[in-house]
Amino acid sequence: MAITINADDQATFQREVLDSTVPVVVDFWAAWCGPCRAVAPEVEALADQYGAAIKVVKVDVDANQVVASRYDIRSIPMIGLFEGGKLTKQALGARPRQAIENELGLTRFAATEKN
Repeated sequence: MAITINADDQATFQREVLDSTVPVVVDFWAAWCGPCRAVAPEVEALADQYGAAIKVVKVDVDANQVVASRYDIRSIPMIGLFEGGKLTKQALGARPRQAIENELGLTRFAATEKN
């Protein structure tokens, strides 16, 4: 089972997302958000599916308001793909795992593992 990292402060977000050497899927969520709770198992399944090819980080927008504001997160759940410290793609709203995978273009990261 892959590990999902919580980045509920700026220092952890910097270390785990912006400074990461692998692509990072970031789940911007909040405890009070029903759709966020619904999509959480889908995001965790992506962590399991891709293993070391990607990192999965959860950001509680209430606990880490500075980061949420920096990326203009106005609606949650918002699942973003960070590559080289930059937000490159995003999927908004609760979606099935395959839809998130397609919107973020994750299949390119697993190609070498599937061969």
